[in-house]
This record gives sequence, structure tokens and C-alpha cells, in this order.
Amino acid sequence: MSLKFGTSGLRGLSVDLEGPASALYATAFARHLLSAGLAQPGDEILIGRDFRASSPAISAIAIAALRKADLAPRDCGELPTPALALLGLRRKAACLMVTGSHIPADRNGIKFYRPDGEIDKADEAAITAAAAALGAEGVVFDGAQEEADNLHEAAMALYGERNRALLPAGSLSGLRIGVYQHSTVARDLFVSVLAHYGADVVALGRSQTFIPVDTEAVSPETVALLQGWAVQHGLHAIVSADGDGDRPLITDETGTPIRGDLVGLVASRFLGATAVATPVTSNSGIEAAVAGRVLRTRVGSPYVIAAMNEAVAAGETAVAGFEANGGTLTATRFTVNGAALAPLPTRDSLMPVLAVLALAAAEWPLSQVVADFSLPAAASDRLENFPVETSAALMAELRSGAGRLAAFLAPIGVPQKTSDVDGLRVTLEDGSVIHFRPSGNAPEMRCYVEADDEAAAAQLLDAGLERIREWAMSR
Repeated sequence: MSLKFGTSGLRGLSVDLEGPASALYATAFARHLLSAGLAQPGDEILIGRDFRASSPAISAIAIAALRKADLAPRDCGELPTPALALLGLRRKAACLMVTGSHIPADRNGIKFYRPDGEIDKADEAAITAAAAALGAEGVVFDGAQEEADNLHEAAMALYGERNRALLPAGSLSGLRIGVYQHSTVARDLFVSVLAHYGADVVALGRSQTFIPVDTEAVSPETVALLQGWAVQHGLHAIVSADGDGDRPLITDETGTPIRGDLVGLVASRFLGATAVATPVTSNSGIEAAVAGRVLRTRVGSPYVIAAMNEAVAAGETAVAGFEANGGTLTATRFTVNGAALAPLPTRDSLMPVLAVLALAAAEWPLSQVVADFSLPAAASDRLENFPVETSAALMAELRSGAGRLAAFLAPIGVPQKTSDVDGLRVTLEDGSVIHFRPSGNAPEMRCYVEADDEAAAAQLLDAGLERIREWAMSR
């Protein structure tokens, strides 16, 4: 069975999740909610999903299992994860989102939310234990599917209302913005919200089949598409999101993607955050660019949320967070455009997109806005279909001693300093940085780099990925 919790929810092959396994984990979640006092029998629980082919069946199986577990499921249909989470917070209801986010189309997953927001690592352990206990008790799940009352319109209306109040009317007038729709559940909302602010919107690349778009490592093929559209349509920017609409993708006027950590930085400035949590994979220049505390975490929203909660407990009153993919979270109430913006402690894609476009409307062109931040040049990518066992063996070798690490990096540079917070982040003798990290969501090996300029970063990234390939082939 391929199913396991990663950096953001339960993930695995669709063929493993679609069927009794969906019922098992939905029931385990219900058992955890009830036993921990996070829900009472008969309480409603919201279910959403993305556009993957397997998501409708998994969602229907979860509905049947949750009803059998004495909860009252409500079907929110196909919608962005932050929209589902926002409605859950408003109704004080737990949520279950069927999505594999950005991972390959043959995979899927489930994200779980308590009535007060995303589950944490302790919740993950409790759900896993509950699933094991159900198996030990001999409970049999047949994968039955059921329907439930629909709250799709209510969820979309609430999320849309939130985002249509962030900027002054007409803020994006004069901008021609492309929306790469592919198969993200946020695709139609992006068009309507941007048009609401006066942008001339061009819908691009809508697909009826699922396309995995990783906003943190945009494929060369996708970049070529974006750059072609930028020229063809005379666009000021192109925006999009991943499959479940919680990670933003933004390009400048040339169609070149903007790094997610810069998007998150702009969003935190837009909010006026004085304490910002972000993973170690975000750009090392963030500290100098944030007017306040920066809290570095491991990769994954549970860690970012934990750091935000610590900041709130310490008395901070304007707390936000973002991941290297640009997904932005808020732990406190902010005042934006003269109105109160309620906390949404889960990744959001639309707010950071609007923050960047609002900045671009005031300071054009977007490529110059990016350059003006003067962050260290950075790049990242991953090797797909890289066995988890191989990733684990590589990391074990790199951590086994300074000599082993130096030998591995010999074709690239001389290691000077290392950090083992999440993966292995190595500062080389010339000041550049290379960071190796197995994905927590899929069989992928990721590499992040920083260097003096874009060309040097691209060269270092290529060298790092090639070194990983060589090592794997030599085993």
C-alpha cells in the first residue's frame, strides 16, 4: 500500500486510495474527531475535491463512511482547498479535501481539517493509529458511495466575497492578465475576481484532463507555454494555481515564473505582517526583506502553522506565513483595504496573486518589481519517479560524515556549513547554497540552490540534479 502522510495530508497511488482505503481513513478521521472532543455525533463535516479522475469516487466513498461514523457530511463539490477551509472555519465544521494537489495524475490524496483549521502532526499520528486500530478490530470497508447535501455555492460565495474585498475598485484596470486554467479548481474564480478589479482577462489552456502543475518547480514545457502566451496576447502577467488552488503561480510580462517565496514575501508585506513563518527552503534573503521576525520551519504547512501559533502565543498580533511555493497563510486578523480580513491558517493562492498584481499595477513592469527586491538568485527542481528508498539511502550517506558529503559534492564545490533542519542544506565555500530534500508527498528528490546570479543558480541546479542521478545509477 502506497498511502502515507507527507508534508500536506495523506497521499498515494489513486488505485490504492480509491475504494476501501478511502472509507478506512475517513472513518479513522471521524473516530479521532469524536474521541478527541473535536466533534460530536451528528455534527456536520464538509467534503471537497479537485478535478482528478479518481476524486469523485473517493469523495463519495468518504461521504458514505463519514455518515456511517455518525457525522453529517456536506458535499462542497469541486472547489479550492482554501474555500473549503474558510467555510469550515465559518461553520465550525471539520473538513476533508480529496486532492493530490500538484503531484502526478496517477496519484491522489486527502487533506484533513479540524473545525479550527488544518490538522497537525499529532492529529496525523492519531488518525494513523485509528486506522490501524480499525484494521486490528477486523472492520471491513466495502467502498460504498453515497451523495450528500450540497454546499458548493455557499463555499464559493464566501471565498469569492473575501477576495473581492482585498483591493480598491478598479485596482487592476489597464492590466491584461492571462489565467492559465489547465485543471485547477480555482480557474473560473481567478477569471471572475480579476475581472471584478477591472483587469482585461485572457483565459488560457483549459483542460478536461488533469494536468499536474507544480508551482515550486515549473516544468520547462509549461514555461515555454507561458512565455509563448505572454508574447502572443501582449500580457502584463499570467496567473494560475496548482490542482487544488492553494499554491499560486505568477509570471512577469515575459511569461517567466516568479519564485513562490518572493510571492509570499510580497503577500506578507501587503498584509503588514510583523511576524512571518516560512520553511528553510525559502530564499535566504527573506530575513533582510521582512520588517519583523522571520521564523524558519521544516517544509510543510503543519510546521508553518505551528510556528505561527507560537508567534501568536508570544503576543504577536500580525502573524502570517508562506511556503516556498507561495501559498500564504494567516494566523491573525488583518485590516486590508479598510476592512477586517479573518484568519485563514491554510495555504491560499488567490490573495498572494492579488497582492503581487496590486504591487505591479503601481510599479510596472513586473520583471523590474521582482529585480528591485534584490534577493539572492535561486532555483529549484526535482527528479520525478525517484524511489523513496533511494532518496532515503542518499540522505543517509550524505549525513554519515563530512568526508562522505565532501566526496559527493567534489564535482560541484567544497562544503563549508550544513543545516539538517529538513533535508540537507549546504553552504559551499564560494557562498552559494545547495539543498537536497526528498519530497514528502511523492517519490521525488528535490534540489534547491542559491547563487550570485540566475545563470550561476541554473548551473548549480543542473549540477546538483546530475550528481543525484549519477549517485543513483552507481548503486
